[in-house]
Amino acid sequence: GMGWALLGAGLLLALYTLLRHGLRRAPPPRARPALRGRTAIVTGGSGGIGAATALELARCGARVVLAARSAPRGEAAARRIRTETGNAEVRFMQLDLASLRSVRAFASAFLRQEPHLHLLINNAGERRDSPRPPSPPAPPRAPTVGYSVSFAGVSAGGTTEDGFSLSFQVNHLGHFLLTQLLLERLQSCAPSRVVIVASRAHCAGRLRPDTLGHPPPGPLSAFQDYCDSKLANVLHARELATRLEGTQVTCYAVHPGFVNTELFRHTPLWLKPLFLPLVWLFFRDAAEGARTPLHCATQEGLERFSGRYFADCRLQEPWPPARDDRLARMLWEASERLVGLGGSGGSPSP
Repeated sequence: GMGWALLGAGLLLALYTLLRHGLRRAPPPRARPALRGRTAIVTGGSGGIGAATALELARCGARVVLAARSAPRGEAAARRIRTETGNAEVRFMQLDLASLRSVRAFASAFLRQEPHLHLLINNAGERRDSPRPPSPPAPPRAPTVGYSVSFAGVSAGGTTEDGFSLSFQVNHLGHFLLTQLLLERLQSCAPSRVVIVASRAHCAGRLRPDTLGHPPPGPLSAFQDYCDSKLANVLHARELATRLEGTQVTCYAVHPGFVNTELFRHTPLWLKPLFLPLVWLFFRDAAEGARTPLHCATQEGLERFSGRYFADCRLQEPWPPARDDRLARMLWEASERLVGLGGSGGSPSP
């Protein structure tokens, strides 16, 4: 009776644990590099993979800037990391990637206040489940060539104040502009690195020059938009590497694995018991998800793989569209136009 039931329960638990570790297969932790004297920016640094990445960089002695949307969460994360690591050089700066005005303001404040930049971790992602407060109305401005007319706030359809779909702007266009505005500082502090957190979801991405930045049609619009933005991430790293050849600034696109961050925060209560075992089985925790971004940020000898795609701390081949150099160039030129940058790179067009 009871003995057999306990034995059965024990076997089930053992099987579950084996399955869990077999299916999640996170790369093992490794020795910590010494990063004292190096400055890093981590976008989305107030929670999830971003906070785990920032924590580890702080443990290695880096000066870390947490760039995040929410001031209370960002300040709390910076305080927590300072306490946990004993590293006083961890600070929060506000950045909302859904507002190109905010990206420009962040870059300008950073360049004014911080003399160095060695690591830019473009991690923040729009998960579509986190409610975002309405943005303040944009001040009147002369429209830039190729720059969508601004309107206040984020509409229910998931459009930003700049007129782009939310996922595509937060995951790609905001980071594209941020990287361009910080590029000169990265070059003056070289050797330096840019790590772009992409996803295996890039395999379902489709990019068309004429509809770039607009929500895709159809019932799966939000999912398609996310996949498109992740394909853009992989192509961004590829084209950035081409343009930075010989500068000692290298860049990498990474798939962190499927990570249990805040993805299920807004799941209805009655669904949570069904989801939790799946999450526990298949999803990594944030610290495991941070390993591949950290690998690409700090591992020696990766320079020759600039522009490439990594998963599980190993070089991997992305899907064919993510290896298309013509598509990468088209995306770059369209992105410059959409965010209002001239073809010169870091300077805004008049």
